[in-house]
Amino acid sequence: MRTPAAMTLGLVLAPCGLLLNLTGTLAPGWRLLKGFPDQPLDVVLYQGLWDLCREQSSRERQCGQPDEWGYFAAEPVRGARGLMAASLAATALGLLLAALGVRCWREEPHAVLAGLSGLVLVAAGLCSLVPVSWYNHSLADRSVLPAPDGPVTVEVSYSLVLGYLGSCLLLLGGSSLALSLAPWCAERCRRGRKAPPGRPRRPSISTVHVDWPEPALTPAIKYYSDGQHQPRPAELGASSKPKVGFPMPRPPPRTYTNPVDVLDGEAAADSRGASSRSTRPCNTSLPCDSDL
Repeated sequence: MRTPAAMTLGLVLAPCGLLLNLTGTLAPGWRLLKGFPDQPLDVVLYQGLWDLCREQSSRERQCGQPDEWGYFAAEPVRGARGLMAASLAATALGLLLAALGVRCWREEPHAVLAGLSGLVLVAAGLCSLVPVSWYNHSLADRSVLPAPDGPVTVEVSYSLVLGYLGSCLLLLGGSSLALSLAPWCAERCRRGRKAPPGRPRRPSISTVHVDWPEPALTPAIKYYSDGQHQPRPAELGASSKPKVGFPMPRPPPRTYTNPVDVLDGEAAADSRGASSRSTRPCNTSLPCDSDL
């Protein structure tokens, strides 16, 4: 049996969503700050969930920058840490269930297990979509996500884009796998309609067994059992004791034999030279036509 298209689509989209969410969670690129007054114009600061990195066009990126404004203590950052970690764990669990349900070594897929993995992946996509949306909503609010005042500009960085894409792929892949539950739910509903009620219903009419007499048959009808003659039902009921033993077989019919010798007159006719019924003698041992 071929794997259904919905399951195949879910198995393709879910790992892609996991990869994007993992990259967005670990990469320090959720928010971009630039335009510092006491820094060169090409200096930018990348803020992530776990690290702060300073980058200049003529130099390499320098991570591990000090948190001068209390950025990691903000509620969107702390909430995003927990929810993104939970999303990654739920995605791994959903992919494990999907691998077990979508016929890795079976001839037919396990629809219930595949559908359950789809529900887990949908939950993982929601867990990653909520912190990304919350962080994006509070991106420019310096009272929620601290940032230096003045001419410093705040922009969206690449990790938010990866988070949005990963969440959407997880939702689509999980929904495709969850469609595997449709045949199972339809079968359960069909069985529920055909199921008998909880308490057995009492019959309105009691069952009565009546011994009807056997119909009288004409004497011309004979009863045979394996070629043996059987008496009529009236004769069976009349007998007080059942017969013991086995019925004797009927002797086979014998051929008819004539006790009279039909050649007796032929011998006497030959001795006299003439027959009483024919004008010439019959020289055969069988009767002549004139004698018949």
